[in-house]
Amino acid sequence: MEQTVYIRLRHRLQVRPRASIFVKDIAQIIADEQIYTQLGNLKVYEVSEKDQNMIVVDVMKVIREIIKKQPDVEIQTIGPSQVIIEVIAKKRRISIPLFFIVWLLLFFGAALTIMNFHEDVSMRIVQQRIYTIMTGEIDSKPLIFQIPYSIGLGAGMILFFNHLFKKRLNEEPSPLEVEMFNYQMDLDNYITMHQNKESMKNIDDH
Repeated sequence: MEQTVYIRLRHRLQVRPRASIFVKDIAQIIADEQIYTQLGNLKVYEVSEKDQNMIVVDVMKVIREIIKKQPDVEIQTIGPSQVIIEVIAKKRRISIPLFFIVWLLLFFGAALTIMNFHEDVSMRIVQQRIYTIMTGEIDSKPLIFQIPYSIGLGAGMILFFNHLFKKRLNEEPSPLEVEMFNYQMDLDNYITMHQNKESMKNIDDH
């Protein structure tokens, strides 16, 4: 009796150089217990030194490997048709001097950006006028407004990015995380499309 196997490829996988990639690493499998382990332990790809840091494995390659070992199964695919394998080398130690240089650049860059914005919208003049309207007095440095405003500006940035150091304030993603996610999705789509074009070109050459 022909058995049905359901396969759902993962979207992305990170591996080390020269790693062996099995079906269970890149896909979720639903099958009878008798063949589940056999299918999961099938080698699909082996990372070599010739590979770049991004590898795209098509679901057709996975199906071919399964049919070689289990020709009598019916394969049903669900979800994405390709999985992106990112080859990660050993993590480098963080350079403390470089970290402080980047931190200083970001700190002063952000400070100058905020100062220039406030100068463009005449924030100091607006606070002076509000102080004069409310108190009837003229003060060139209305600290009663400036200090709470500065604290509120910092608190607003923390709420906007939804992080306090490494601690997340709530489960909702920050706008920066959403933009990074969209960028990653666009990058993955480009990689898969570029890989498809290269594969078709190789077929035409042969």
